[in-house]
Amino acid sequence: MDYKARLTSSPEVLLGKPVIKNTRIAVDFILERLGEGMSIEHILEAYPSIEREDILACISYSSDVISRESLLAS
Repeated sequence: MDYKARLTSSPEVLLGKPVIKNTRIAVDFILERLGEGMSIEHILEAYPSIEREDILACISYSSDVISRESLLAS
């Protein structure tokens, strides 16, 4: 999925955190809800201004970011 079509980042919105376009809903907020066990359907009910593809874009973005990280051995 091309998450760049659905996500944006600007210093004027949430201090530059990545957000779903045309909202103030941050990617990390969506990921936290999913991590807490909230279903995609429940998120969509709670935030009707977003679409399923927006949530999938958040997941895709996080996968892309993580794939570029290197884990330091402790």
